[in-house]
Amino acid sequence: MSAPVHLAEVSVPFAWVDVFADIPLTGNPLPVVWEAELLDEGTMRAVAREFNQSETTFVLPPTLPGAHRRLRSFTPSGAEVTGAGHNTLGAWWLLASAGCLDLTEGTTTLIQEIGGRTLPVRIDVTDGQPTAILQFQAPPEMNAPLDIREELALALGLKPENLDTSMSPQVVSTGAAHLLVPATDRAAVDRAAPDAPRLARLLAQAGGQGCYLFTSEPPSTGTHAYTRFFNPTVGIWEDPATGSAAGPLAAYLVAHERIAAGVAVNIEQGHRMGRPSRLTVHTGSEGIAIAGRGVTLAEGRLRFPHTRE
Repeated sequence: MSAPVHLAEVSVPFAWVDVFADIPLTGNPLPVVWEAELLDEGTMRAVAREFNQSETTFVLPPTLPGAHRRLRSFTPSGAEVTGAGHNTLGAWWLLASAGCLDLTEGTTTLIQEIGGRTLPVRIDVTDGQPTAILQFQAPPEMNAPLDIREELALALGLKPENLDTSMSPQVVSTGAAHLLVPATDRAAVDRAAPDAPRLARLLAQAGGQGCYLFTSEPPSTGTHAYTRFFNPTVGIWEDPATGSAAGPLAAYLVAHERIAAGVAVNIEQGHRMGRPSRLTVHTGSEGIAIAGRGVTLAEGRLRFPHTRE
């Protein structure tokens, strides 16, 4: 076999964005790599493992008609995430704030490609800079309610009486299927200490990717739910802000008539992790849409030696 021929290194830009945050070191941290068409899929997965955040997002040229960018996101374990949540909102915030998009003053609508489908993204723009991102998710799909409170309580390190009996656990998807579990109060949500293998088995049986534990007990004025998210199926112990679960929760609360359709649902998450996050979900006639902002904390380049056999 011939010796490897050393070619010029591959260098791609990346940034670290705190998503669903107004100030640095809050919200959900997201590494974003753009010009990612220079990387193969194996390298993307290795980069996600290197960053070791809940997800790392890669920005690529689109492959579907009408799309402006294709986004792919991977967890440290190498699992690909196809829901539109903090992983995509943070990428659009970075592209908008870094001047990579052709923005129109007021509102700019673009199309993102993720998971083999296209979804609209709206960017509010003032003086050429983004002030908010609103991204639509897929129409809600709701599985049948589940009668598994005792098993869930054990898996979450809680007692059955810590789970709300007025609503049932249910798997809901707006692009990613998550198991929504109502708790009695904020204290119960904070007290949860999941048994990851047991919870992973329950999620597999229920057909859910992750578990969104929530309470409708208002933690503060103007907030509709207080939450924590666990996803042992892809190696995420806990996530501080999960847009792909906030959308299903808003749809669930509307379906159970806890919130009127059309109301903007405000969700708090990440407090137990010391990463307070606030997510807003719009539930109007246009569909479920996640809104939020971000803060770019750091920028740099990834460099890889490039060889050919």
